[in-house]
Amino acid sequence: MSIQIDGVNKFFGNFQALHDIDLHIPDGQLTALLGPSGSGKTTLLRIIAGLETAERGRILFHGEDVSALHVRDRNVGFVFQHYALFRHLTVAQNIAFGLESLPRGKRPSKTEIRETVERLLDMIQLPQLANRYPAQLSGGQKQRIALARALATKPRILLLDEPFGALDAKVRKDLRRWLRSLHDEFHFTSVFVTHDQEEALELSDQVVVMSEGRVEQVGEPTQLYAHPRSRFVFDFLGHVNVLEGEVLEGRLSQGSAWIALPMATDARTAQLYLRPHEVRLADEPTTEANLPFRVEAVSLIGAEVRVELKPDGWDSDRIWEVGISHAEFNQREPKRGDTCYALPRVGHLFAGETAGPVTLDWAGTGR
Repeated sequence: MSIQIDGVNKFFGNFQALHDIDLHIPDGQLTALLGPSGSGKTTLLRIIAGLETAERGRILFHGEDVSALHVRDRNVGFVFQHYALFRHLTVAQNIAFGLESLPRGKRPSKTEIRETVERLLDMIQLPQLANRYPAQLSGGQKQRIALARALATKPRILLLDEPFGALDAKVRKDLRRWLRSLHDEFHFTSVFVTHDQEEALELSDQVVVMSEGRVEQVGEPTQLYAHPRSRFVFDFLGHVNVLEGEVLEGRLSQGSAWIALPMATDARTAQLYLRPHEVRLADEPTTEANLPFRVEAVSLIGAEVRVELKPDGWDSDRIWEVGISHAEFNQREPKRGDTCYALPRVGHLFAGETAGPVTLDWAGTGR
C-alpha cells in the first residue's frame, strides 16, 4: 500500500508545523522519518494516521484520497513509544482488543480472534506470555506486544512513533533486527519516526530527513549518507568535522590551520566537511594540510578506535573525531594530551549559501 503526501501544511495556532510536504512512500517499504525534536516528523505521522488534520494538502493510500476519512476507517496500525498497553488486560486480551472493538458486522468470531492472537504470539516469539499482565513484562516484550496488537486488525499500513526510544541500547538493537526481519517476511508498508541516525540508516529502505517542518532530503540510506545535499543533512547524519574559513591562494584557512584545496574555487569563504573515517593522523604537517591537534580522548569501542581531538591554538569551539583501526592504534598508542596532525583523505566543500557540496579527493581530483 503506497502513500502519497501532496502539499500538506499544518498549523498549531500561528505556528506552522509543516510546510508544503510532498512525499512518496513506496508500497512494501520501511520508511524512516528522521529529524531533531520539533522537525515535524511526528505531526506528519499523525496526519497519515488520521489523528491530526492538515489545513491544506492530501493524503492518498494507493491512489485513494483518505484525507477526509476518520482514523478508524483508514485501517492503519499505530505503535507508540510508550507501548500504550492496557494494564488491566492480559497480553492476549491486549492483542485481541482491536478485533473485539470492531463493529458487529466486521468483528471476527471468538474462535477466529483466539486463533489470530495465538498466531501473532507465535510470530513475535512470545506464546508463553499470553496470560501475563503488562506489569510483568520487560520493555522489549511490551513493545513486541504493542506491535502484535497493531497487526491484529491486518492494517494496510503500519506507523511507529519512536518505537524503540524508551528501551536500552542492547534491547533496541535486538528489536531493530527483529522488526527488519518481520518486515522482510510480511512486506507491509511501514513508516517510523526516529531521531536516531543509526537506527534510520540501519533499519529503513528509505530515509526522509526533516528540519523545521520541511523535507531536507529523501533517499536510500547508503545514497543519503554518501551524498548529502545540504549542511543540515551532513550535520545530522553522524559526527562530521568542519573547517570553516577563508579561501586564499588555493588554501582554506582558519587561524593558523589550513588545508590545500585540490581544485580551484572562486569563493572567498567556504566550509569543508570531513567525516571521521575520511581523516588520518600524522606526526607532522604536510604540504596538504597543517591541522594541529591535541588528543582529548580515546574510545576503544566497536570495530574501530575513536580518537577525539581538540584543535591546538586555532579553534576552541569544536572537537574533531577520527576513526582509526585497532592495528593503527596499537602502532601509534595515542594518549590524552599527545600532539598530532590531521590529514584529509576525502572532503566535501560547501562554498556559498545555497550551493551543494563538491567532493574533494586528496588522492585524486575534485569532482
